[in-house]
Amino acid sequence: GSSKMPTAEEELYMTPASTPICVLEAREAFDGLTDDEKLYAHYISVGSWGASMACLAQTSPETPPLFLALFKLFTADAAEQLEAKAKASGVSESDWDEFMQFTACFFGNMGNYLDFGDTKFVPRCSKEAITSIFNASSMASTLAPEWEAIAAQVFDLSPEKRQLGLEGQGISCYYSPDITKEEIAIVQDFLGSQNLGDQAYNTRLFKSEGPKGKVLDLVIASAEVKPSATHLYKDTNINIKYGDHAPFMAKLAANLEKAVQYVPKDREDQRQMMECYIAAFKGGAIKDHKDSQRAWVKDKGPPVETNIGFIESYRDPFGVRGEFEGFVAVVNRAQSAKFQTLVDQATEFIAMLPWSKDFEKDTFLRPDFTSLDVVSFASRGIPAGINIPNYDDIRQSEGFKNVSLGNVLSASSPSEKITFLTPEDEEMFKQWRGKSFEVQVAIHELLGHGSGKLLRENETEGGGLNFSINEVVHPLTGGKITTCYKPGQTWDSVFGPDSSSYEECRAEAVGIYLCTVPKILAIFGYTVAEGETPDVVYTNWLLMVRAGVLALEYYTPETKTWRQAHMQARYCILRVLLEAGGGLLQLKGEGEDMTLALDRSKILTVGKEAIGKLLVKLNVYKATADVEEGLKMYHFYTSVLDDLLALRQVVLSKKQPRKLFVQCNTVEAGGKVTLQEFPPTPAGLVKSFTERFKEGGELGDLIKEIPNCGQFPHKLLP
Repeated sequence: GSSKMPTAEEELYMTPASTPICVLEAREAFDGLTDDEKLYAHYISVGSWGASMACLAQTSPETPPLFLALFKLFTADAAEQLEAKAKASGVSESDWDEFMQFTACFFGNMGNYLDFGDTKFVPRCSKEAITSIFNASSMASTLAPEWEAIAAQVFDLSPEKRQLGLEGQGISCYYSPDITKEEIAIVQDFLGSQNLGDQAYNTRLFKSEGPKGKVLDLVIASAEVKPSATHLYKDTNINIKYGDHAPFMAKLAANLEKAVQYVPKDREDQRQMMECYIAAFKGGAIKDHKDSQRAWVKDKGPPVETNIGFIESYRDPFGVRGEFEGFVAVVNRAQSAKFQTLVDQATEFIAMLPWSKDFEKDTFLRPDFTSLDVVSFASRGIPAGINIPNYDDIRQSEGFKNVSLGNVLSASSPSEKITFLTPEDEEMFKQWRGKSFEVQVAIHELLGHGSGKLLRENETEGGGLNFSINEVVHPLTGGKITTCYKPGQTWDSVFGPDSSSYEECRAEAVGIYLCTVPKILAIFGYTVAEGETPDVVYTNWLLMVRAGVLALEYYTPETKTWRQAHMQARYCILRVLLEAGGGLLQLKGEGEDMTLALDRSKILTVGKEAIGKLLVKLNVYKATADVEEGLKMYHFYTSVLDDLLALRQVVLSKKQPRKLFVQCNTVEAGGKVTLQEFPPTPAGLVKSFTERFKEGGELGDLIKEIPNCGQFPHKLLP
């Protein structure tokens, strides 16, 4: 173990002592597929795991070499054998356990920064203990030096290494270490000027010195390495290059070419989607990826669902570059039926939201909202629900899909403690949490993200507006609308880095606002009289305010910034409900003994009124591109006041580790696919990775490519 007890602040960065590990249970759903569907799922899964090696390069400079060292360590000796050798050489039980916890967390997060919150985690045991473990390996002579070369980096907790960020506030492998926000903004402006606002998603940006001064290299992820092109824009040399993550993209494209053979003849949109994916990952053009998403949106209700690409931009401190993910999931038919009923009645429910129809889309675009069981999710973490594409132009005009990941939501670990609740509330919480969360996720994803209209100048010939300037009244000023989206502007580009958190807040607020509606609750099997607040609703509001308190962990007081979009959103709702007064919500007791007191009888009155007012602001400022007023309001509610700053210390001391998932592997032999499953232990999680990338397996040849990637374009590029 370590010689001294870590301080509360250092403790934040220690690998959790006993992370709950859950199995991602997919056998039942997978067994329901035909042989062809299984093969289709298998090749997408293999390709996605191959491409997920890009996540290593996107995380931190030490992630790729550490992945390699740990992979080789556990390939040379299985965990049980290595444990015996290490203990024989004097490594203690606690050192071994702490090393395994770190290793499981590292593989589970595809790097040494937590998937949720983006903070660095370091081993709880000492550097020397890990050195002893490497020295006990049957490959010690080659592996111990690999560990020694990165050991100091793995343990480095200097302030700028503790989280992801830019300009000395953190690290980011999407950029050269010395890049400035101003330089990133120039490249964004340049892309906008070329009508390529979304092209940043699959890129990284590096700065170098050329013969004519500074050059910004925008490197696009692609299997093909095409000639680069240089542009001069605002006195800046911008060089467009291809081939970032090239071998990983090539592996993905090759496997998708196998998968496409198993697309049924009648699923034309699915075939189209696969062909666009192959083009996108070979050539890197975001246009091809956007076309894959257009086809994906049209491919309604497939038995095997998938989405692949550089999708979520939460991890880019600038908010425009996506992290690689590829998932394969199978429809859970019983739950999907409930969600479909919600879709069928969506227009009626959205009309209950507290804004006029001027601020709502003319026709509700029915997203294909499905509950899926994940077979594999190749990325750094698994969300509970997905609402994509993130390309706003496609969302607005062609729609999107909503996916609730049922086996992620229902996975629970019995060892978890529930903090900040009274004993009665804790019982209620344990009983109803899963059921409330199902209702919240459905409303959040479907009616939350699916509602609201962006007021804009039309981009077609003749221009004009998509709303009537003389008739629409601004509900907050009482006057006319004075701001809207201009051609080329998107919600993300106008609201910038705050856009994802702000939009999550809007969707979360819609969830707790509409979960009180008896007709919605009836869809989920609850019979509720008008004016009643049943357990499922009370627990949902309790879940939200408790999440708002727990969110304080994801706030960094030194920089006054939030590290997690959903958590910032839930904190905003907590602040609004505390401000509502009327005895609705109180924080009772001091420090460690604080409990939340939510008055069930005030939810439908005080609570709903306060959330309604918040929703009008969130929706109208978003609709009118009013970034100034919108962010002024959002930053007001997400600023952390002194009393809550004191509570943050308590939250940190009671912090529960976030669960890790052990995923199965799909294995193909003679045209049949089987699932290889692993136990929910650190050794089981590690083994799932060593098996997935083993030598001689379908991904074994990628291991030798890992030394060529990191915080720089792929080393083998010209």
